[in-house]
Amino acid sequence: MTVAPGTLVLAGTPIGDISDAPPRLAEELAGADVVAAEDTRRLRRLTQALGVTPKGRVLSYFEGNEAARTPELVEELVKGARVLLVTDAGMPSVSDPGYRLVAAAVEKDIRVTAVPGPSAVLTALALSGLPVDRFCFEGFLPRKAGERLSRLREVAGERRTLVYFEAPHRLDDTLAAMAEVFGTDRRAAVCRELTKTYEEVRRGGLGELAAWAAEGVRGEITVVVEGAPERGPEELDAAELVRRVRVREEAGERRKEAIAAVAADTGLPKRQVFDAVVAAKNAGA
Repeated sequence: MTVAPGTLVLAGTPIGDISDAPPRLAEELAGADVVAAEDTRRLRRLTQALGVTPKGRVLSYFEGNEAARTPELVEELVKGARVLLVTDAGMPSVSDPGYRLVAAAVEKDIRVTAVPGPSAVLTALALSGLPVDRFCFEGFLPRKAGERLSRLREVAGERRTLVYFEAPHRLDDTLAAMAEVFGTDRRAAVCRELTKTYEEVRRGGLGELAAWAAEGVRGEITVVVEGAPERGPEELDAAELVRRVRVREEAGERRKEAIAAVAADTGLPKRQVFDAVVAAKNAGA
């Protein structure tokens, strides 16, 4: 007799206030055959706070063992188990372990569902006071300064609102880099300790926020940055055209393709963009 495949459940957990836990979370924790947790100690505190005791096997599933443990969990799912995946806070897979397991389960035609819960991304976006109709989540920026600047330059012209996670001890450097690439007046919001006792949302220009963060900031941080303003062709000087071409080249495009793309984005003739690039090259810029 063939056993029907199990179900993988991705469960959102509170990002701060434990009372934000969805009611279904307690039910799933109590009834799952296997509970895979990013940190089993934090899971224990969560279950105690919710007043539940998992009946199933509890095992760790974090960045260090995610690749090795995924096949084991998939095997359980194939046998018909209900596997619950929880991370320390928020939704699994969103800058947390989970993507590998979801992809592996989908490949095996195993059902994947979710217990929706709190999200730092959406909470910060809603509180920021910045446009929310279109946005993109960029996760954590690289730790090295050069790589961080390169990544920011890739989205310098992005019109959508940008959302980032950042560690408190790197916040000042990140905001300073954002001010350098996006401009000191670009509006942003730093959301700290969301839903917790010392929740704070600091809004202002990137330059102002960078100066504030230089004094030291604690807690879990989400940064929301206003998208790039729309600029007409007449506002784009040669230096800006060259910068846009270089960003695309650094991302792997050939120069000819980058020039054509920038021309299409700006509505300018390809010849004008080409001439700007050649002039910059001849000037050693």
